[in-house]
Amino acid sequence: MTQTSPTPRIDTSKPHPARVYDWFLGGKDNYPVDEALGRQITSMEPTAKYGARHNRWFMQRATRMLVARRGVRQFLDIGTGIPTEPNLHRIAQRAVPEAAVVYVDNDPIVLAHAEALLRGTPEGVTRYLQADAREPGRILELAREILDFDRPVAVSLIALLHFIPDEQGAYAIVRTLVDALPSGSHLVLSQLASDYDPERTQQAVDMYAAGGVTLVPRTREEFTAFFDGLELLEPGVVWLPDWHPELAVDEERDGTPVPLYAGVARKP
Repeated sequence: MTQTSPTPRIDTSKPHPARVYDWFLGGKDNYPVDEALGRQITSMEPTAKYGARHNRWFMQRATRMLVARRGVRQFLDIGTGIPTEPNLHRIAQRAVPEAAVVYVDNDPIVLAHAEALLRGTPEGVTRYLQADAREPGRILELAREILDFDRPVAVSLIALLHFIPDEQGAYAIVRTLVDALPSGSHLVLSQLASDYDPERTQQAVDMYAAGGVTLVPRTREEFTAFFDGLELLEPGVVWLPDWHPELAVDEERDGTPVPLYAGVARKP
């Protein structure tokens, strides 16, 4: 396992997005503060858990697409979150055993479960980096020790950018990552929408803020700007469930709207 710093202390005094997300998914790796915020959110937005599951499904569909139709063999997953099977490397290495996957997260509880993220194929590569998404230069430096940046890499930030405000360099982070990638690489993003139900979305922002967590929903136009200079794959920027539903495996859909945008783009 690749560990970049001593194990930091788990702060249980305030919620953490990865642990709230884990609660949404029915996981056990969360604390009362995370559950409390999760319950607040679901009391206001009952579809929150369904949306969290759709984020996982989108990651799985995008990985299947990139491996089978785009020939991608290297993945850099930033904001990995607490392991929930099947993980990205399971999807990729099931199709291509030699696929290389690097996970990145800054939550100590994810580090505690990193072993589960590293159970890949003997032919492939699976590594975990303890690093913050707000330090893309450091992430790239560490990732270059594992991945071959002369060959295409798929970088994914699934449900992550809506925790990074513009003033903390959200667009610059994505640009730094993309600039380091070779031609033929891909960018995979999902993001909470601000223009689906603005009033309810603002309530969610306020609830997260009360728990000490910054939530930054964005409009379709603002989300699309993350892909500037890249070639959006069909069907472009769409609602999460609408991105290549034909690639779904074991998804339990009920038609409930999911107010998150999704997109995958290729670097020319």
